[in-house]
Amino acid sequence: MAIEREDQDLNEQFHASKEYGADQIQILEGLEAVRKRPGMYIGSTSTRGLHHLVYEIVDNSVDEALAGFCDNITVTIHKDNSITVEDDGRGIPVDLQKKAGKSALEVVFTVLHAGGKFGGSGYKVSGGLHGVGASVVNALSTYLDVTVCKDGKIYTMSFSKGKVTKEIECIGTCTEEEHGTKVHFLPDAEIFEESIYDFDTLKVRLRETAFLTKNLRIKLVDEREEELREMTFHYEGGIKEFVTYLNKGKEALYPDVIYCEGEKEQILVEVAMQHNDSYTENIYTFVNNINTPEGGTHLTGFKNALTKTFNDYARQNKLLKDSEPNLSGEDIREGLTCIISVKIEDPQFEGQTKQKLGTSEAQVAVQGIVSEQLTYFLEQNPAVARVMCEKSIMAQRARAAARKARDLTRRKSALDGVGLPGKLADCSSKDAERCEIFIVEGDSALGPAKEGRNPETQAVLPLRGKVLNVQKARLDRIYANEEIKGMITAFGTGINEDFDLSKLRYHKIIIMTDADVDGAHISTLMLTFIYNFMPDLIKEGHVYLAQPPLFNITKNKKHYYAYSDEEYQNILKEIGADGADVSRFKGLGEMDTEELAETTMDPETRTLLRVNMEEDDKAELDITFTTLMGDQVEPRREFIEKNARYVKNLDV
Repeated sequence: MAIEREDQDLNEQFHASKEYGADQIQILEGLEAVRKRPGMYIGSTSTRGLHHLVYEIVDNSVDEALAGFCDNITVTIHKDNSITVEDDGRGIPVDLQKKAGKSALEVVFTVLHAGGKFGGSGYKVSGGLHGVGASVVNALSTYLDVTVCKDGKIYTMSFSKGKVTKEIECIGTCTEEEHGTKVHFLPDAEIFEESIYDFDTLKVRLRETAFLTKNLRIKLVDEREEELREMTFHYEGGIKEFVTYLNKGKEALYPDVIYCEGEKEQILVEVAMQHNDSYTENIYTFVNNINTPEGGTHLTGFKNALTKTFNDYARQNKLLKDSEPNLSGEDIREGLTCIISVKIEDPQFEGQTKQKLGTSEAQVAVQGIVSEQLTYFLEQNPAVARVMCEKSIMAQRARAAARKARDLTRRKSALDGVGLPGKLADCSSKDAERCEIFIVEGDSALGPAKEGRNPETQAVLPLRGKVLNVQKARLDRIYANEEIKGMITAFGTGINEDFDLSKLRYHKIIIMTDADVDGAHISTLMLTFIYNFMPDLIKEGHVYLAQPPLFNITKNKKHYYAYSDEEYQNILKEIGADGADVSRFKGLGEMDTEELAETTMDPETRTLLRVNMEEDDKAELDITFTTLMGDQVEPRREFIEKNARYVKNLDV
C-alpha cells in the first residue's frame, strides 16, 4: 500500500507541474531557506546539528582570537538548555552598513554570507561556515539575544526565528577596556529532533579548539544540575600539549614532542608529533581550526617530508643497510601521534563538507617546513633519531611478515574455492543488503543460534578462542590469530589498505555476547579490532550490539522479557509480583532456541544497538580504546573510578 500511495503522490505532483509558470517560482525571503532546509546548512537536525549551533557561534569568537583580539570565551548551558557564548573580542560592529542600509549587527545575524570573512581587513583567517554561521543559528533559534560592548557603549538586539523582534539599542556605557560579544539563544524545538545539550560532547570540541588556539582560555559551564559543573581549557603549549594529551595511556618513545613551526607561501604551519609504543598511527589535520578528517594537501606534504627525511637520515647514518629497502611511510608512522595545523587566508576544500583540503600551496609549505626542521632535530638528537628508526625498521619487518601471512590466506582462499571459515554457518542469500552475521561467543550459544536463525538471511560465526587485543599487537600477530582471520574472511572486505566496503557480505554485523562482564569484554575486543582496522564498517552503520534480555518473567502462561532492572521492576508492577515466576539469564547458552530467536535474533521482536562513530569523536575514541585496552593500569583505574557511577546492570 505504501508503494502505491507514493506512486499516486508522484502522479499528482507530475500533473500539477503542467501548470508551470512564473507564479510557481518561489522566492524564500531572508532566512526562510535555512528554516526550510536546515540540513543544507548544519548537516542535520539531529543532536549533531543541535551542537553545531554552538560551534558556529564559538567559531566566530575563535576568529577574534586568531586575529589576536580575544583571550577568553565562556560557553554556558542554562537550565532551559539555552546557550550563552561570551567573548572578550572587539565586539561585532554596530554602525551602519551602507550597502544594506541597516546596522552591521543586524546584517551579521539576518543576512547569509555576511561578515568579516569575505576579503578586506576583517579577518586574515577564519573557520566556521564562512559567514553564514551567526545568521543560520539565528534562523534556527526560538529566540536569540545579542549584547555588544564596544567603544565605551553597550548595545543589545533581539531576534526570533531569524527575524528582528527588538531593534538595536544602546542600553548603557562600559569602560574603554571592556569589549566583547555575548550571544544567548534557544534552539527551536520545532526544528530539532533533540533539544538537550550534552556536556561531554561540547567539552570534547571546546578542548580541541583550545589546543589549536594557543593561549586562548575557554570555559564551559553547565547550570542544569544542583551543583554547578564547569571546566576550563587553556594550553600555552598549543598542539604540543594536544599530542601529549592524545598519548595519555601510551608509553612515549622519547620525552619531548617534536614541534615544527613556520610560514611559507603565506601559509602558517604548525606540526607537533611524538612516537609511542603502540602500533597504530593517529594523525589529525586542521585548517583554520577546522578538522579535515579526509586529510588533503597538508597531510600529503607532511607524509612526503617525513618519509624522505627519515630515509635520508637512516641511510646517511648507516641505520639502514645498503641491501635493505627504504622504509615505507607506514613503517615510519607506526605508533606516531601527530597534529598538523595550517592557517590559510582563503582555503580551498574538495566538496562542501570541508573534509579534505585542496589548496596546492599547503603541500609545498608543510613539506618544506617539516623537512627542514625535522632534519635539524634528528641531527641534534641522534639518540632519539635512533629509537625512531629502530621502531620503523621493526615495523617494516613485521609488515613483511604480515604481507606473507595475508598472501598465504589469499592463496588458500583461491585454492579451496569459497575460502570461508569452516566454522561459519553461512546464509543462503547472496544479497548483502538482506544478510546479517551474528558473531557469537562460545559453543554453548552456537547451537541455539544456528537453530533459531533464519538460514536464508542470517549467518552465525562462533568465537571459540580468545580474541586478540589488537591495541597491543602488530599486524603480523593479527593475521596469525584464527578468530581475527575468521572475521576478516567472513566479512569479505579485507582490512587496512585492502579494505573495500563494496565487498561486504553482510550489511549487519551483530556482536552477540552474554550480558555480563565477560561478554562486555569480548564485545570490546571485537569493537577494538573493527575500529582499528575496519572503521568504515562503524562509520557506515553496519556494526550492531545484540541486546539479550536479563530476565524472563512468566505469569499465567505468558512470557515477559526485561532488558534492564528498571524494566523488570516496571513489568512486575504492571502484572503483579504474586504468582510470577522469574528467571535470570546468566548467558546466551541458558536460553533455548525459541527464547534466543524471539528475544535476540528475530528482526520483528529483537532490540539492537547500532554502534555509531563521528569523525569529530575520533580523538576521544582513540584515548578511550587506549585507556581500556592498553598496557597501562593507572589510566584504566582512573577511567573506571570516574565512570563507575554511570554503569547500570553490572553483572558480577
